[in-house]
Amino acid sequence: MTKRVPVVEKILSANDRVAEENRAVLDRHNIFSLNFMASPGAGKTSLIERTIQGLKAHVDPLRLAVIDGDIATSFDADRAAAAGAAAVQVNTGGECHLDAIMVRNALPQFDLSSVDLLIVENVGNLVCPASFSLGTHRSVLIASIPEGDDKPYKYPGMYRGVDVLVINKIDLLPYVPFRMDFFQQGVEILNQGLLTFPLSCRTGEGIQPWLEWIISQVGEHRR
Repeated sequence: MTKRVPVVEKILSANDRVAEENRAVLDRHNIFSLNFMASPGAGKTSLIERTIQGLKAHVDPLRLAVIDGDIATSFDADRAAAAGAAAVQVNTGGECHLDAIMVRNALPQFDLSSVDLLIVENVGNLVCPASFSLGTHRSVLIASIPEGDDKPYKYPGMYRGVDVLVINKIDLLPYVPFRMDFFQQGVEILNQGLLTFPLSCRTGEGIQPWLEWIISQVGEHRR
C-alpha cells in the first residue's frame, strides 16, 4: 500500500532541516538572533530602528545585522541601514512569509564575524510566518494598540508559538478602545507566562527594558 505524505508536511520538514542548518551557522559565529513577526503597520521596522539606535549607544555597543522580508521594495531595509545596521533585503515576490531557505541565502551577504545580533523582519502577516521556522533563537511578535484587542483570539497560532510579545503604540491607549485586560487574558490562555514588553516606539516609553533583555540574551548566548 502506497503511503501518501501531504505536500505541506514535506515542505515544512524540508524547511525545518534548513532552519537547523541556519541555527548551526549562527551558533558557530556566536550570533544571537530574533525573528520579528507582526501584521503590516504594527511597528516592526520602527522597533528595529529603536533597537539599533539603543544598542549602538550602549556602553558595550552591539553589532547588528538585519534581514528584511517584504513582498516588494527595499524601504524597510533602507531604514535599518540608515539606523546603523548591516541590512539585506529579501523580496518574496508574493510569498506571505520568509522561509529558512531565504534566510540561508541571505546570511552569506553579511560578514558574520562582525555580527553580534541578527534581526529577521518577517513579512507582515499574522498567519503564514508562524508555521515556518527560520533557525532564529527567539520569535518575537509585535502587536499594536490600533490593531484591536481581539487578535489573540483571532490568530491563536501566532500567539501560541512565540517566545516574546511586544505591545507597541501604548501611547495611543487613551485614544483607542483597547481592553488591555481582555487582550492579556487571550494571550495568557494561549501562551501562559509569555514575556511581554509594552512600549511605544514613537515616544520611547518602555524601550529600555526591551533593550536590557536583548543585551542579557546576547550575553548569555556568548557564554
